[in-house]
Amino acid sequence: MEIKTGNIVRISIGYFQPEQTDRVEHILQTEFKDTLIPAIKNLKGNLGYYVGIDREKHTMTNVSIWDNIENAKQMSTLKEMLDLRITFEALGLKFIEITNHEILWKLPE
Repeated sequence: MEIKTGNIVRISIGYFQPEQTDRVEHILQTEFKDTLIPAIKNLKGNLGYYVGIDREKHTMTNVSIWDNIENAKQMSTLKEMLDLRITFEALGLKFIEITNHEILWKLPE
């Protein structure tokens, strides 16, 4: 995977209640992973996708890297992602606006 300036980092952050931590992690490890991996692999221009959870701050994060902004925006209409968002919102998760950042520099490899 070659990441260079001009590529896009897409960031999605969702906040959940402390009592939802185990449930959110379970969904991320099973349904989310099983559904999204094949769907994202079918998209054009993905250079990497990372899913994380912060148990102390009750936050889940998806960070993906794309070759350009048009390809990053495919996630906005990806049916599998939209369906899972509904699942998370039903649990009470609150998402902040997804952002797409042009990479300006990176650490040398």
